[in-house]
Amino acid sequence: MNLKQPRNKVDFCTLEYDPPQIARFSPLPYVIRLARFNVAPIYNSNKIIYRNQSFKRNAYFYYKWQANPRDLVTHFIHRDMRQSGLFRAVLPHDSMLLPSHVLEGTVDEFFEWDMDESWKAVLSVSITFTAQKGSDVSNGVLFQKAYHVTKPCNQKRPEALAEAMSQAMAVLSRQITEDIYSCLEDRSESLQSSRPPGKK
Repeated sequence: MNLKQPRNKVDFCTLEYDPPQIARFSPLPYVIRLARFNVAPIYNSNKIIYRNQSFKRNAYFYYKWQANPRDLVTHFIHRDMRQSGLFRAVLPHDSMLLPSHVLEGTVDEFFEWDMDESWKAVLSVSITFTAQKGSDVSNGVLFQKAYHVTKPCNQKRPEALAEAMSQAMAVLSRQITEDIYSCLEDRSESLQSSRPPGKK
């Protein structure tokens, strides 16, 4: 990797955005635990990675993320799902409580794409959502899905990347939360319709 070295002081960047406002639905009676996400090997550090040529990934030397992308993505999805109020509880990966469902994922891309005319933030995450033994829906994998979001940087600077990546994270987190809610809502309705009359 080549390292951009424009200065001597290391600046640390992070994501910053308000939790997405999701239209209020009836909360579902499920407890979801977020496993700590995995991350593709090339992004498994707090270096800010950028792409300015095909088949190459480079890193800044004096700009870094405050934490590994896996932990940033895990934290913000957990925060946003918890604050959505759509589920009985959303647990962190180290919780000792038993969940009804588990969300696992991998950060596939987390980088700055430098083009001649502009830069953009690239964020890709794939998830697997499973039901745990004893939950009200069928056990096993409920769905897998990959998400890909890009947002333009308003300047050609790492600080602008942090802002654009925050915007991408807000979009991705909202999509994941809504997809999980829709999955559980549909399965709850199917379960209710399959029960004999008079059964709850």
